[in-house]
Amino acid sequence: MLDFSILTNNMDMYLEGFKFTVLSSIIALISSFILGTLIAVFRIAPFKILNWIGTVYVEILRNIPVLLIAFFIFIGLPAIGIRFDGFTAGTIALSIYTSAFIAEAIRAGISSVPKGQMEAARATGLTYTESMRYIILPQAIKIVIPPLGNQFINLVKNSSILGLLAGWDLMYHGDLVSSNTYVVFDVYIFVAMFYLLLTIPLSLGVGYIEKRLSRSN
Repeated sequence: MLDFSILTNNMDMYLEGFKFTVLSSIIALISSFILGTLIAVFRIAPFKILNWIGTVYVEILRNIPVLLIAFFIFIGLPAIGIRFDGFTAGTIALSIYTSAFIAEAIRAGISSVPKGQMEAARATGLTYTESMRYIILPQAIKIVIPPLGNQFINLVKNSSILGLLAGWDLMYHGDLVSSNTYVVFDVYIFVAMFYLLLTIPLSLGVGYIEKRLSRSN
């Protein structure tokens, strides 16, 4: 049986970790979406240098662990005088890593939009940037909302890397509770429950949006 006194006696620490996990996830969600959209546009832009930058970015970051990116930012960058605390380093790593997957999803969405849409937009006098911003991207993002939702759920789960960087998140505070109580199993079960409080509503929301989109098509 779980010892719920561990949860109640340490609720302030769990809530503190929960707060930083939510904060990191929101910041990383917004920044990774913006960065991922930009990289997706690079990948299909009519300029080879931008294509090359986008392709290299996606292929490298999708194929290395997020933990390695976090360690590089938190431990490697101080060697050249750039220092971040654990929360900032972990959030930056999450943003960069997730943006590569978002970029690929949005690129696929852009590719699924009929090419005639861009041609029609340019024929009306819109520039390439305006056509992409007002015509193509809104359609592409609507198409890829379900996979984007799944990436955001993965982002919340991946935020646990902050615990390895002393990033004040749920895992970090779970470690503190475990070291104070000398209990392991119960402590991390409660940590898992807090993660479920975030991921289950996200998962249900993504499922609801997917059903609404399928009905409208």
